[in-house]
Amino acid sequence: MRKHSSFGWLELGIGILLILLGVLAFVKPDLALTGLVFAYGVAAVAMGVADIILYIRVERYTGFGPMLSLISGIMSVMSGLMLVVYPGTGVLVLTVLFPIWFIAHCVSRLAHLGHIRFVAGNGIYYFILTINIIGLFLGILMAVYPLFTLTTIRCFASAYLILLGVDSVVMAVSRMGKRW
Repeated sequence: MRKHSSFGWLELGIGILLILLGVLAFVKPDLALTGLVFAYGVAAVAMGVADIILYIRVERYTGFGPMLSLISGIMSVMSGLMLVVYPGTGVLVLTVLFPIWFIAHCVSRLAHLGHIRFVAGNGIYYFILTINIIGLFLGILMAVYPLFTLTTIRCFASAYLILLGVDSVVMAVSRMGKRW
């Protein structure tokens, strides 16, 4: 038996947290946007830490992908901390930061597709490719139309958080399964 990967467990926990957060945002639409901003801040910090850990684990590989994980992780942590510390201001800033975070995270995941295909196989590769192309499209749409972001952020964020959570759970299970 091989040693279990702590990163797989972290990714699993983050995935479950993101799924729960996305479902909660769908089920309770009357939640104050400030509360959602705080919750998204926590999720952004958790995902940023996961991206930084991913960078540390794959830094030995050459290319642009590992550096994108580090940049995405730092941006996610910074954005998340800002949202947690200043949730009131975060509501307005979220219309700018949230699309940037979507785009950065999707680009980071897309840059690692070769590694993901090697580790997890073709099925997961195409699943993650599809989810992150959708996320990239939504991020660009929100960046181009900030008012659209402000009015529809709950629906997009809820759906995408669930998709990101499923993405993280699938990756964690596939990594843990290959290590056992």
